[in-house]
Amino acid sequence: MRGEVLHYDERQGFGFISGADGRRYSFAREDLRRETTLARGAQVEFQPNGERAGNVFSARARIIDPADNDVPVPARPLPGSSPAGQPHFGRNAEAGTVESTGLWSYFWRGVTTNYVNFSGRSRRKEFWGFCLFWTIGLVVAIGVGLSADLSRGDLEGGGDEPVVMFGLLGLYVLLTFLPWVALVVRRLHDLGLTGWLAILCFVPYVGWLATLVFGLIPTQAGDNKWGPVPSGVRF
Repeated sequence: MRGEVLHYDERQGFGFISGADGRRYSFAREDLRRETTLARGAQVEFQPNGERAGNVFSARARIIDPADNDVPVPARPLPGSSPAGQPHFGRNAEAGTVESTGLWSYFWRGVTTNYVNFSGRSRRKEFWGFCLFWTIGLVVAIGVGLSADLSRGDLEGGGDEPVVMFGLLGLYVLLTFLPWVALVVRRLHDLGLTGWLAILCFVPYVGWLATLVFGLIPTQAGDNKWGPVPSGVRF
C-alpha cells in the first residue's frame, strides 16, 4: 500500500504512516526495509498488518541513466493528496481536507470519529471545547428530564423521584464516558505523558484537580512518540 510518513523519530526508532485508505499505521525501525531513511511527508510503500505497517520502503521510483547512475524520480502523489508544502494527515488525508479547529467541531469529532480513539494528541482547545459542549448537553438532559417529570406529575407533593431526569442523566453520562476517557488520554499524550495517568482523574477528591491540571498544561513542543503537534498549535 502507498502511504505518507506523518512522523518518524530516528533516535527512538518509531513513527506513523497515513495510508492511502485514510487509516494511520504505526511502525518501528525494524519494519524498515534495508536502511531506509524517512522524513516527515515522505512517500512510502508498506504492507499493512492490522494497525502496524511492515516492510516499509521509500516509494521513489528509480531509473538508470546511460552512465549506470541511479537517478531518483519523485513518486506520484497519493490520490486526492494535498499539494507539496500543504500536507494533510489523518482520516481526512484521502479527501484532501483540513479538519476544523472550532470548539463545536472538536466536540462533534469527540463523540463520533474519536469516540474510542486513544491514540494521537489533543490540544488544550480541543479539551476545553469538549468540556464546554459536554456541560451544555448535561444541562439540556437535566432540563428535558425535569420537564418530563413535571408534565407527568412525578414531582407533585414532593414524594416521588424525578425518574426521567435521573434516567436521561445516567444515559448521557454513560454514552459520553468513553469519549471523555479517550480525550484525557490524548491530552496526556499531547503533554508527552503516558495515557495511564488518566486513572488519576477517577481518584476520589483529587480527580477533578488532576483533570484541571491536565487541561491547563500547554502542548509539548515538537513531535513526540504519540504523533505530530496538533493542527492549529502555535509556539
